[in-house]
Amino acid sequence: MKETIKQHFSERFGAAGVLYASAGRINLIGEHTDYNGGFVFPGAIDKVIMAEIKPNGTEKVRVYSVDIDEYAEFGLNEEDAPRQQWARYIFGVCREIIKRGGRVEGFDAVFAGNVPLGAGLSSSAALESCFAFALNDMFNDNKIDKFELAKIGQSTEHNYCGVNCGIMDQFASVFGKKDNLMRLDCRSLEYEYFPFKLDGYRLVLVDSKVKHELVDSPYNKRRASCEHVAKTLGVETLRDAELADLERVKDSISQEDYNRAKYVIEEKQRVLDVCDALQKGDYATVGDRMYKTHEGMSKLYEVSCVELDYLNDIAKECGVTGSRIMGGGFGGCTINLVKDELYDNFIATAKKKFSEKYGHEPQVYDVVVSDGAKKVED
Repeated sequence: MKETIKQHFSERFGAAGVLYASAGRINLIGEHTDYNGGFVFPGAIDKVIMAEIKPNGTEKVRVYSVDIDEYAEFGLNEEDAPRQQWARYIFGVCREIIKRGGRVEGFDAVFAGNVPLGAGLSSSAALESCFAFALNDMFNDNKIDKFELAKIGQSTEHNYCGVNCGIMDQFASVFGKKDNLMRLDCRSLEYEYFPFKLDGYRLVLVDSKVKHELVDSPYNKRRASCEHVAKTLGVETLRDAELADLERVKDSISQEDYNRAKYVIEEKQRVLDVCDALQKGDYATVGDRMYKTHEGMSKLYEVSCVELDYLNDIAKECGVTGSRIMGGGFGGCTINLVKDELYDNFIATAKKKFSEKYGHEPQVYDVVVSDGAKKVED
């Protein structure tokens, strides 16, 4: 990938620039809790967006996407927003830095990635974090702190891409640390690293290849449900609610809003349970909570789909320790915690059964927890 980017950059823009990269992410547990003020438990992975970037001495940004084979050119003022959706992520990062008093000048860039699109690994956050980190290094002497870089990516989603997302994806892409997961308190933004070097287990993603698109999707409706219940309860977010509180207002909210809130309140506790279990090396409890999360996301939050439920059932049949849908939902992957000795049978069975039922094999990604945004050494 690095050599491909360098070749395209040389052909389009001449003298070499600087290489930067930022990772996609997994989230072991804690889904749809971030915008509810709860806890999440993500890590950066060894799948990245990489970009070569160089100032060009103008007020224009010129950028080429290798993977899409498209070129975009735009200015740095609000009215200069590009029409291509992928370019709006980069434009949004530029604008959010400028709005915060940072400096951005014209630059040339070529980027590519091996973060699977539509698989729930947050390729958009990796793209935002890559450019935010690069522009901070290139034009701002790294004076913008890491949390602000994550918030710049989040604000880009809100203001330029139409997704009212939480902070988790960008946080994981910026703060990722090799062989560590991170428990992030999405209200206080306090975080703690937890060593995650699996001994006797593997972490594997099984991609249904059902693509989801979160813009103008039920994602925003789920968030509205949670905010409505929090308002009914008189709390800022569902982080401050317990199941007893929810039962108290059950008759004054819709069944749908009740289900959404019940899932979020239960998921808040599952994250804390998993943190405790990992510290004890208790993978059975980790796996149990992963299965419970899947059930909640499927039945209460209703963000699964038949293909992902089927992959979850296969994992259970094969004795996989833990399995659940990962990401915002409406397609994408399951994340699976698999004992080494069960791995080959699980993958073979999942491919065979899924292919027989849906006409195509799922894609399998073994993932390793890795570092987040960084400058790439040549």
